[in-house]
Amino acid sequence: MSIRRLAANQPESFAFRPEFEAQVKTWIANYPPGKQQSAVIPLLWLVQKQEGWVSEPAIRVVAERLGMAQIRVLEVATFYTMFMLEPVGTHALVQVCGTTPCQLRGSEKLIEVCKRRIGPHDHRSADGKFYWQEVECMGACANAPMAAINDYYYEDLTAESFEKLLDQFEAGEKPAPGSAIGRQGAAPEGGPIALTDPSLYDGSAAKPITIPNLPAKEPA
Repeated sequence: MSIRRLAANQPESFAFRPEFEAQVKTWIANYPPGKQQSAVIPLLWLVQKQEGWVSEPAIRVVAERLGMAQIRVLEVATFYTMFMLEPVGTHALVQVCGTTPCQLRGSEKLIEVCKRRIGPHDHRSADGKFYWQEVECMGACANAPMAAINDYYYEDLTAESFEKLLDQFEAGEKPAPGSAIGRQGAAPEGGPIALTDPSLYDGSAAKPITIPNLPAKEPA
């Protein structure tokens, strides 16, 4: 695992907005007295949902709220790669899967699009709208290649369909997640090829079971 450090440029302060403060209190209340530190990951996630990334002032606030040493919260934030340690794009955080199944299906072409349109990986684009990473498997191998954009998966991508997605995000739109070819779940391309007869699962082919009359048991 590579060393993960906090961004060089940090805001002066951090505070949870009211709508997130309510969730902070809910998470802390989920744990019995003395166990509030168990909420460190949920609180860091709320920081990221509010700001897009986890800053050093936010780490201090989380530590204070949970009665933890700041270094303990820093350890959590830097260990889990789901926490971004520098500002990300205002329009989209793009995470392209580069693991073998996606690579075999064309993820390298998606990465080429990111390099051309956004710039170097793990940095914001010049206009501040995008930030992209190459990541490990995200569990959507059957619909490779795929990318996670903000909170959702976009699957069965080509360079062309990926470009269109980025155009939509750049325009401030929120394209529907899922398969770019309309695949249902992880079904084969073109639609399911097995269990396509509804009678196999709708109960219409079921036959009543006749239970024979058993002779009365003789008393012992």
